[in-house]
Amino acid sequence: MTSRPPLLKALAALLPLVPCLTGCQPPHPAGQLVVANKSSLGSVDPADITTIGGLQLLSAVGDPLYAANAQGHLQPRLAAALPQLSAGGRIARIPLRRDVRFHDGTRFDASAMVFSLERFRALAKMGYLLDDRISGLRASGPYELELQLKRPYSALPALLSSISLTPLSPTAYRQHRTSSLPDRFVGTGPYRLVSSTPQQQTLLPFSGYWGTPARNSGIHLVTLSNSTALFGALVSGEVDVLTSSGLESDQQRALAQRAASGRLVEAIGPAGEIGYLTLLSDRAPLASPLLRRAVALSLDRPLISERVTYGIRAPLRSLVPPPLAGSAPPAWPIYNPRQARTLYRQAGYCQGQRLTLPLTFRSNVPADRLFALTWKAQLQRDLGDCVQLEISGMESTTAYRQLEKGAFPMILLDWSADYPDPDSYLAPMLGCSRSSGNRCLEGNAAAAGSFWSAPGLQAELEASESQSGGQRRELLQRIQRRAAAGAAYIPVWQVAPRAWAQPRLQRPVFDGSGRLVLQALRVR
Repeated sequence: MTSRPPLLKALAALLPLVPCLTGCQPPHPAGQLVVANKSSLGSVDPADITTIGGLQLLSAVGDPLYAANAQGHLQPRLAAALPQLSAGGRIARIPLRRDVRFHDGTRFDASAMVFSLERFRALAKMGYLLDDRISGLRASGPYELELQLKRPYSALPALLSSISLTPLSPTAYRQHRTSSLPDRFVGTGPYRLVSSTPQQQTLLPFSGYWGTPARNSGIHLVTLSNSTALFGALVSGEVDVLTSSGLESDQQRALAQRAASGRLVEAIGPAGEIGYLTLLSDRAPLASPLLRRAVALSLDRPLISERVTYGIRAPLRSLVPPPLAGSAPPAWPIYNPRQARTLYRQAGYCQGQRLTLPLTFRSNVPADRLFALTWKAQLQRDLGDCVQLEISGMESTTAYRQLEKGAFPMILLDWSADYPDPDSYLAPMLGCSRSSGNRCLEGNAAAAGSFWSAPGLQAELEASESQSGGQRRELLQRIQRRAAAGAAYIPVWQVAPRAWAQPRLQRPVFDGSGRLVLQALRVR
């Protein structure tokens, strides 16, 4: 296995082909900045948005009730304090700020928050965020929101930090209570959305903003179609800031090198995305827990991280990324080919017979293909007499539709949580509403394509929801140890968001949810 050569010369040759941005448009007023990404937006309605780019936009034009700061600590935003819980923990009352206005000048209050949450539940693709936890809601006062919980939930403030739940003006959305409004947004955030197309959104500071005002005169969010175009637009000075979403590792490495030499400014946010393998646990060849554990011991994460991403994606041995509770100590084993060989032999391999291990990767995700090729070569080198990887690619949307059908013996996927709490990583993979022994018949684990569960595991997941502090941390670690022993999921790496800015700008900053704080961008 050899590492991929740098592509700087090839990229330099392609720069003249990068489509112009500022040269093809009227110059932007002084103090306005161009921020580029790869995420095209078909709608700016929170009910429609699921992409990283869409959530980035919402974080600039809307506010959540709570938000995680750069250190990961939750703080009230539109809420005036943390939730006040009833004795049984089933009723939560949330006091709201009284000094907030929507972009249309109307007042934000409890009835506006109820309107927005009910609309989200009815319309949103991610309506499950509320439906899984909340049975009812009402305005218990002009500036007090009351939530009826299905069961006690200690991570409620984290759930309510989801920017998808940002309030909308009932006046502006009166005719769209039950329908999407894809090209207009009226919220409470530091910016107003003044124009929107799938390729560009223009944001101007909201003069009536209740909080710290934007430190620039406006933001133009632009979309470019591929990684090379994004790289070239920043290097050529066509854009002021570039985010790493959709940017290949070669380009990220090249930009990091430029930042190290002072030609750019680089910022790194908290890792909220994980990459992991899902193993089909209820049929051959990976129905055997022994074989799944052998596979888990066969993955050389540090080598793969370095060869595939130049170390940009850090190795991960937990389904919960650090520093969230329960992520340490790591539950999954380190690479151990000797122990893996022992387990393969116990399963009848390595003695003239090799296990053929099918792996599906997403063909439209460059890092996935490189992972598959690198792991295949690593297995051939270290355990070639025991196991061989048989790799095939499939477009991601097609793959997602087939997960719950059990179509893939093993597939590489990623997951970005909707809010920064361990529950938002564990429940989507391990939750199971109906099981038989170690097989999940119905629930998240089946929908995720592993079909794995364990006796009492769902009860432990539910118990962790009502606990906090050290007690919760210990239970989360126990849950992860059980998941590691089952080896139906194998964490691979964690992905931290990055941003690069022109040297004339201050270093960009990220919030605790891994989103760029656009209102903090400014010239030195």
